[in-house]
Amino acid sequence: MTDSTLLKLDGITKIFYTDEVETHALAGIHLEIRRGEYLSIAGPSGCGKSTLLSILGLLDTPTDGSYTLNEKSVQNLKASERARIRNREIGFIFQAFNLIGDLTVYENVELPLTYRGMGGAERKRRVQEALDKVGMSHRMKHYPSQLSGGQQQRVAVARALVGDPSILLADEPTGNLDSANGEAVMDLLRSLHQNGATICMVTHDPRYSRYADRTIRLFDGRIVEEVVSSAAVN
Repeated sequence: MTDSTLLKLDGITKIFYTDEVETHALAGIHLEIRRGEYLSIAGPSGCGKSTLLSILGLLDTPTDGSYTLNEKSVQNLKASERARIRNREIGFIFQAFNLIGDLTVYENVELPLTYRGMGGAERKRRVQEALDKVGMSHRMKHYPSQLSGGQQQRVAVARALVGDPSILLADEPTGNLDSANGEAVMDLLRSLHQNGATICMVTHDPRYSRYADRTIRLFDGRIVEEVVSSAAVN
């Protein structure tokens, strides 16, 4: 890997076995993501996008192949070590927000830092900073049920940011939002990227792929196309 390569997949395959049936979700995926890059993963339903993102996020393990993150091989780690790396290296943004209903906005964003055993003063500083970035500081005492969908997704982005991860993984981040809120969340992700964040986003909407530096298209578990945006070339 070059110094600027954050993660690398080499020959990644994923096979699901059910009732003696083999489902080949991914087949021979080779992929590098550079530090500071904004990558979009596109393709039709069932092509392997979410499976690929789950492997990138250490939520699933490949059947074969190698995965290197921050110059460390991660595909065969124990569950406890995978959880530690997820907490420190990877920020997740989900389609369904995945906020905890009986926690306030502040407490939802703080939770990943609590798992680290971080001191209260440092947690407070980081949570405030993350909420400021997404424009939700004024809602920190509210509960998710008191927020719009767009506001909930902004809080979810703050939660993903708060631990200063190496990469943000976004799985259909606009899927549960109307077009106006979807565009607002995409503008937020673009702003984060312009300030140095590395982002990998799964989307089925070609309107949102244009925000990325590079788009890979999956079909039947394989990368069949790669498009680099003109802005990324310049």
